[in-house]
Amino acid sequence: MKGLIHIYCGEGKGKTTAAMGLAIRAIGNGKRVFIIQFIKGGPTGELKVLLQQPNVTILRSKEGTPFIFHMTEEQKREITVYQNRQLEQAIHHAANGHCDLLILDEIMAVYNNNLINKEKLKQFIANKPEKLELVLTGRDPDEYMIQAADYVTEMKKIKHPFDRGIPARLGVEW
Repeated sequence: MKGLIHIYCGEGKGKTTAAMGLAIRAIGNGKRVFIIQFIKGGPTGELKVLLQQPNVTILRSKEGTPFIFHMTEEQKREITVYQNRQLEQAIHHAANGHCDLLILDEIMAVYNNNLINKEKLKQFIANKPEKLELVLTGRDPDEYMIQAADYVTEMKKIKHPFDRGIPARLGVEW
């Protein structure tokens, strides 16, 4: 079966949730899943469940990684090196047939803020292994990503509690 490319993008809640739902579906059908959560290092409920499953590899940012708009230039340089190493691991896993589903969660954020090797990512997307199912999440996907994708789903925020000062809640947003 030929693997396809999925994009979950937009301003609304649900991009990571959709990707993790697909991961659960794949695991339930015996697939091997590799997830990288770029710029995310804090604990989340879905990871507790996913890490208990066989055939799941998850790479994340370091605990305490700030939002990009709070990073110093030095932190941006450090996170770029770190994120590129993780991308290399994912490419290696995918190229060697060690995963059936690869999720690059928040790849748009690191791409759009020049915190990843853009050319390496473009080459990987253009030449991904034929059977690999690839998921890209985040806001504002580059046009080349949209053109390469088979599915593009935009999450559109109509209303969100954060706009009323309600912070992210355990078990719902994280």
